[in-house]
Amino acid sequence: MPKKSKAQGVKRGSSDQGQLPVKQSRGEQRDSSSPLCFQSPDSLFESLIRPMGTEQFFTEYWEKKPLHLQRADPVTASYYQSLFQLSDLQYLCSRGLEYYRDINVVSCINGKKKVLNKEGQVRHSALTKNMVQNKATIQYHQPQRFKDELWRIQEKLESFFGALVGSNIYITPEASQGLPAHYDDVEVFILQLEGQKHWRLYSPTVPLAAEYSVESEENIGIPTHDIILKAGDLLYFPRGTIHQADTPAGVNYSSHLTLSTYQRMSWGDLLLDVLPSLLCDRSRSEVGLREGMPRRLLLDRSEGLHISQRLAAGLRSLANEMETGMQELRVTHMKRDFIMNRLPPYCQQELSSPSGKIPALEDEVSLRFKDHMVITVEPSQDRRDDATELVVFVLHSLKNQRQSHMMGESCDEQEDRSISRGLQFPLSYLQALRQLQLAEQLVVAQLQLPTQEAKLNLVLSLWSENLLRVL
Repeated sequence: MPKKSKAQGVKRGSSDQGQLPVKQSRGEQRDSSSPLCFQSPDSLFESLIRPMGTEQFFTEYWEKKPLHLQRADPVTASYYQSLFQLSDLQYLCSRGLEYYRDINVVSCINGKKKVLNKEGQVRHSALTKNMVQNKATIQYHQPQRFKDELWRIQEKLESFFGALVGSNIYITPEASQGLPAHYDDVEVFILQLEGQKHWRLYSPTVPLAAEYSVESEENIGIPTHDIILKAGDLLYFPRGTIHQADTPAGVNYSSHLTLSTYQRMSWGDLLLDVLPSLLCDRSRSEVGLREGMPRRLLLDRSEGLHISQRLAAGLRSLANEMETGMQELRVTHMKRDFIMNRLPPYCQQELSSPSGKIPALEDEVSLRFKDHMVITVEPSQDRRDDATELVVFVLHSLKNQRQSHMMGESCDEQEDRSISRGLQFPLSYLQALRQLQLAEQLVVAQLQLPTQEAKLNLVLSLWSENLLRVL
């Protein structure tokens, strides 16, 4: 299922890869014919799962069990079909799509996945031949890179979930199956675009799985759900749900869109992020954490019960301080990963330069694109001595490239982007930044900073990055 690719250093090959998608202008408004409401992230999700209510969905289904929404609604069916059609493939192949990076050609034979990819660029005639002669499934990675309406949907969903949202298109010919039974490490929403798809879902062997895995037919038992998805229908299932799907006989082909989210977004992932900084802060004030370990501890074959007890006591003390609010949680890596890799705001060409009046002390201001920025407290990247100085970073996604969304990149590239797409302030600016985050509007002079110069420096810096406007 779709997730952020682990391929390193993926870059688009030619300058025209980010051009307009098939049959749709970039600024086109589709609200008159769309069953989705784009007024806010909440309204978008609510309209996506209608007639189910959002509260009911998260209470009864999210991370718990599958949901099948059947819709005999020609408006929704027509809109889903407009998101991606089989006929779009020919045009997209002329844009320089490549095997593995953009397209996989797969087939499930005797319960095993067979990859039929070639090398280099994809030719439409080769895809058609594989579908007709080999009954192969076409898997198209991250179509939101080229399809504006998917960009629009997924950008709103990323704001709704506060997590990355990837997508794949699957086109499967009649009486065939592309992938064997497996489970994923993502929450999955299936939108049936064309034709019909037969889905079989099974009880998880690893509930809320943290990794992808194929399961053999002998281990999965009988299906808990046996479903035919028709155009306009939606299917949700939690990560870890074992599933397989085929196009029924008598159906020329099926195309569906998979939206996936919440990869590596568990409580365990959060603990892995916050614990290092918590321990570092605690060790500054707790001499016991700075005492040396017993000699030869690293050479001993068994650490012994007393070592476990000593570590457990330290963790209990840390947990007590967390619970009483004496230790501040600093979520850093997860925030950076999300904001550096998420989609930019829909129709980002409007953000090329700051707009509106330059802020002054007497002006009322407000933050823009709050869902596209995060504030972190981290050690300064500009260390001039041995002391560790904490500073505030304001990171944003306004300059993110839609064409590389969910395609993976190297650690060096991520580090370069995080430096170029953010602002750094002294720790004393933190309270003023939180004021701006919480307030709908605020007079610049009311910012909790000691000098007028500092207040102007903060708002001018944010304004220059298109993160603030004068009302």
